[in-house]
Amino acid sequence: MMTSAPDPSVLLDHRGAPRPRMETSLDYEHARLGLAFHEAGHAVLSMAYGFHVLASQVIAWEPEPGRYTVTGNTSFQVQGQIPVWRFAAQAAAGQAAQVRYLMAYGLWTPDRAAACAADHDREHAIDVLDGLGVRLGRDHVPVGGKSWAMVRGVASRKIGYLWREIRTVAHAMAEHDKLTGDEIAALTGLTNPAIDSLTGGAA
Repeated sequence: MMTSAPDPSVLLDHRGAPRPRMETSLDYEHARLGLAFHEAGHAVLSMAYGFHVLASQVIAWEPEPGRYTVTGNTSFQVQGQIPVWRFAAQAAAGQAAQVRYLMAYGLWTPDRAAACAADHDREHAIDVLDGLGVRLGRDHVPVGGKSWAMVRGVASRKIGYLWREIRTVAHAMAEHDKLTGDEIAALTGLTNPAIDSLTGGAA
């Protein structure tokens, strides 16, 4: 069910700028489920990589009669030093899972796939890795680093192994809007590690 507009901070990227929006030809239910797959991709890969997932949710509202907007958020925590390439792969997992959803459900078109692009996820990964002295290139392979395309490839392969778990989480999220990390663990059989010294992340 669509709700009123969320807190404006939910619509900002990690730099405080509005997240880019793209039009889609999907109807509301398919678009909302697609966002649930996007967030499930982030959440399941994060958990599989040993990150502690706090919650994952899909958010939908009607900004004006007859129009809808959907977005989502996944929050997790990492113990100690961030494993940079795993962090980058979970950032890419949202887009990869959403595109795979389109293909699996017979909804894929070039325009719909392009609308899955999540530049805010890419830019978040670039900034986090840059702060750790690691180079992640938008459209090239930097010296000593990797490109976003390489990271997306890793995420896509991992999603293939975890598709059952992602699908389960996505449909549960579409039904309930928000799942805690422990609920995701119970649904998938993955372990949501309890950790003491934490740093946060969101996608």
